[in-house]
Formats: sequence, C-alpha cells, structure tokens
Amino acid sequence: MPTRTAQNRAEQVIEHLQTTNKDLKKADRQRKFSKMAISAFSFYRGSNDLYWKDLYRDWHFSLYGGISETQTWLQGDAHLHNFGAYGSHDSKVRFGLDDFDDGLVGDYQYDLWRLAISLVLAMREEGIDSGKKLHKAVKHLGKSYLHHLQGDLQATADWVALSETSEGRLQKFLEKTAKGKSRKKMLAKWTETNKQGQRRFQSDNPKLARLSKADYDALNKALDAYQATLADEIPGHSQQHFKVKDIARRLDAGTGSLGTDRFYALVEGQAKGDHDDVILDIKEQQAPAACLAMSADEVKEYQSSFTHEAERHAQAFQAMARHPDPYVGWLQLGKRFFSVRERSPFKADFPTHKLKKTKHWQEMAWVWGRILAASHLRGARALHQGDPTPFAATIVKLVKQHPTDFLNLLTQTAEAYATCVAQDYGTFCEWLKTSENQAKKGRK
Repeated sequence: MPTRTAQNRAEQVIEHLQTTNKDLKKADRQRKFSKMAISAFSFYRGSNDLYWKDLYRDWHFSLYGGISETQTWLQGDAHLHNFGAYGSHDSKVRFGLDDFDDGLVGDYQYDLWRLAISLVLAMREEGIDSGKKLHKAVKHLGKSYLHHLQGDLQATADWVALSETSEGRLQKFLEKTAKGKSRKKMLAKWTETNKQGQRRFQSDNPKLARLSKADYDALNKALDAYQATLADEIPGHSQQHFKVKDIARRLDAGTGSLGTDRFYALVEGQAKGDHDDVILDIKEQQAPAACLAMSADEVKEYQSSFTHEAERHAQAFQAMARHPDPYVGWLQLGKRFFSVRERSPFKADFPTHKLKKTKHWQEMAWVWGRILAASHLRGARALHQGDPTPFAATIVKLVKQHPTDFLNLLTQTAEAYATCVAQDYGTFCEWLKTSENQAKKGRK
C-alpha cells in the first residue's frame, strides 16, 4: 500500500490547540477555549500561534520582501483589537498599537497580512461578506501602508493619532474616550478606600484576587528592584514618588494570553493625595507565538538576542510605540520574568461593531494602515541607528514594479485565510462540544 500523504486539517488544528495549551491549568484552558468559541474573530485572537505555523514559511513573502532590508520590529499579533486608546502621564488620549507581548523582529508582511485577515473576519462578523466590499477595505489598508512609507519618513514615524490629528469616526471615538474616562474613574473601578483613608484594591472585585503573604512580599520586593529597569530619560518617570500601596492577582484577562500569571500593583502617584495613583500591569512573558514555527537554529539565534522575554517585550514596546509608557520595564520572580507597564486610564477598544457601511470600514482601514506603517518605521529606526529609509525604500521599490499584484496578493491572502479561520473555528466548536458532552457522560 502506498503511503498516504493527504493532510487532515481538522485533526491538525485540534492537535495543535491541545499541544500549545496543554500547560494551562484545566480551569484556565476551559475559560480560554470558551472565549475562543465566541466567534471566528475570537478564535483568531486566541490562536496566533496557528497563524504563524501556517504562514511563517509562505513563499509569497519573497515576492515583496523576505529579505533583511524588509525586517523591522513587529507587533507580532496584529489584529484590529490590538489597536486601542491609551495615554497616561500627560493626560492626552492617543490611538495605536497597545499590546507588544508577541513583539519580535521580522518581515513587515507578517503584521500586514495578519491585520488584513482580521479586517476581513471583523467585516464578515458584521454581515459584510461581499467580495467587492472586502476587496475595497483591504486594498485601502494596503494602499495606506504603502503611502505612508513614502515622503517625510521621520514625520510619519513621529505622527500619532490624537483627536486633533484625526478626523471622522476615530476623532469622535477619541473625544468620547477623553470625556468618558479618567484616572479618577479608573481608580473607582478597581480600588476602594478603607477606614484609615488608605486606597487599596477592591476586595470584592471578581477580576481581582488577594495574594498570600508570601506572594505579596515576593512581588513587593521584586517591584523595588524593577525600578532599575526603567528608562529614566522618558518624561513622567519619577523614582522618588514610587511607593507600593497594594498588589492583587488579575483574573480572566485577555484571550490568547488567558491563563498567563498576571498581577496589578497600586503605586503612589506624583502629586499629593491619592487621586493620581498608578496601576501597574505585571504580566508573565512567554516566547512570542512565532517561536513555535521556528527551526531549532532560528530559536537559538532568537534567544541569543535577549536576556529574557520581558526584556524583549520592553524593547519592542520602546521601539514601536509613540510616547511609550514611562513605566515599561520588567521584574523577576524566581526563574520567571514579568513585563511591567502602566494600566492606562484611557484604555479602550475602537467599537468596530458600529461600522455598518463599507465606507466606514475603508475610513478606518486607512487609519490602521497608517498606524502600522508609522509603528514599523519606528521599529526600523530603532534597528538602524535612527534611519528608517532603507526599510521603507526597499519595500517601495519591490512593490513599485507590480503595485496591483501586491494589493491583489494582500486581499486574496486575507480573504482565503479568513475563510480557513472560519472553517477551523467550526472544527474547534464541534470538537469543544463533543469534549464537553463526553465529560458530562463521564461524570454520570
């Protein structure tokens, strides 16, 4: 009998998900899978490692990149909901990439493709499934990205989306966020004041849990050492005001990262009183999803670039973000390393579910493309001694020969892989339902 070589995608997807999530506690794994089962988009968010496994060695990258000159710092998990409102030390509300857990250096197309796929999934989720309408939105994304790799690159890299530098739906979103959110409201959501007038984390907040004395003391000690990792040249940081008021465990946060150890620390603000206290988000950092697709030699080379994963996270954050959080650093607990950053008082996702018309999606696609281009230029600037020109010029030169083909490849890849994600999602939901039924029978 000849050897069978046909692939069984359904079996491969389930095996992959079981393998990559096997180290999670049973309850965390169940919560993560429940979140992934909400929609195809949620499944996509929770299976970034599957995206990298599928596309890491795709030969199409060589058509418009796949060389050292087209590498930059990547966000590593570029999807629509990893763009959001943020801001802290100067009370200005900005909009941009806000998650760098999977940040690494690689070809720009990994981010661009993943973002385009998420755009198609989000549009389909809102009932827009016309090929023509999807084409227009994805092409707007690609055109915006390319457009902003030309002209004054330093100005583009320094640009950031504020209410005064934006228009349309994004401007309205930023204005609404600025009015509706504040440090005072954030503190009211997560903290309370005891009888002695001391601010602490809420004891009954379902998203927080108290720590044992041993864990609390260990984190408190680690937070003291963490201050040495901060970039003192960034305005807003002051070691003089740093004083830990309380620490709690953060529960049920994220989708892809659900089950990762995470804590919140409440620290003294810079002014008198406690109205300006800071909440630090402390998160255990693992290797980025891309590492699961790398060869042994590639992983070895990757690991030689950083002392640990939290350092990588900080470098990615500092390289790609505009006005990066002054509290970005890391701490160590035993052999584990955690990233530390401020929880922004203005943290908010853009409401993509309110985009009902194709022109609305096109408008935002142009914004997302511009932000990704600016972030990649900043990443290239960090890699190349302050000059992003070689990175941008190489991409423009490669695409200039066949601009229509470049955009067609982007749209075809986005739509085809989004369809694959939807199929994988169906497989996942069916497997999850079968597993739950079998578990119920076993308990009888």
